Amino acid sequence: MGHRESLDLIPEMTIRENHVSICVCTYKRPELLGRLLTGLSKLSADGFTYSVIVADNDQSESARSQVEKFDATSLIRATYCVEREQNIALVRNKALQHADGEFIAFIDDDEIPQVDWLCKLFETLQRFKADGVLGPVNPYFDSTPPRWVTRGRFFDRPGHLTGHNLKWTDCRTGNVLFRRRILGDMEAPFRSQFGTAGEDMDFFRRMIEDGYKFVWCSDAVALELVPSERCRRSFLLKRALLRGSNFPKHPTDKVKNILKSMVAVPTYALALPILLGFGQHIFLKYLIKLCDHASRLLAFSGVILANKRES
Repeated sequence: MGHRESLDLIPEMTIRENHVSICVCTYKRPELLGRLLTGLSKLSADGFTYSVIVADNDQSESARSQVEKFDATSLIRATYCVEREQNIALVRNKALQHADGEFIAFIDDDEIPQVDWLCKLFETLQRFKADGVLGPVNPYFDSTPPRWVTRGRFFDRPGHLTGHNLKWTDCRTGNVLFRRRILGDMEAPFRSQFGTAGEDMDFFRRMIEDGYKFVWCSDAVALELVPSERCRRSFLLKRALLRGSNFPKHPTDKVKNILKSMVAVPTYALALPILLGFGQHIFLKYLIKLCDHASRLLAFSGVILANKRES
């Protein structure tokens, strides 16, 4: 599965018990990062302490001033680090190198957690004796979106009942807490060969295959800003192409997935003219599915249609 990379922790790092290291990866979004840091400073904490690590993927260090300001004015400790190579997996690993908590959380730089976000994750982790817990990321629009966006619910994610055991395909790093011990002495937690996206699903796939348990917490809510420029058909289609291009990098069920896409592509293509009569939100929903499956087939053949991370 590619070259091995080691997770080189800071020398002589002392792991802090009942402490959560909140990891944030960022790239040229200092204003959004500042908003997130403000939200993190207001978190309630019961039975644990927490700190923040910001890993910047911008070699010009555009996030440094925000983190230094936060660290100087907040009671919460903040650590800043830089990964100069453009690769989301490497940025995640860079953050982990500076994480000294018994527990590790990830949240995206364009999200805002509710005040009890971390408490809810922590409580659920303990209650269900899980190795990790994920929560919902709900869309927050900075302006009224087009009607087809809300009707199609293009930015909604699936939810579950609290305690639901998750499959690796349900897992993301936008809202997660896990026990540090699951990292063990494994090869790099996030694999750089995924490049633009998919590195988080690959991480959870390997963890779940190793027997670790991840559950859902419906009350641990984070809000994700959806700017107006994302409420465009071109954005949604390009995101589908990116998602499809990265899917073949997962080693499991390749033949099954190829056959599934081979059936899906002609089926959706034939159905699209009919679906147009049911409204553009329905038409677009299945056009997105078509792009996803077509991109998967092309990627299996070595043709990559999208290579820039869009989310």
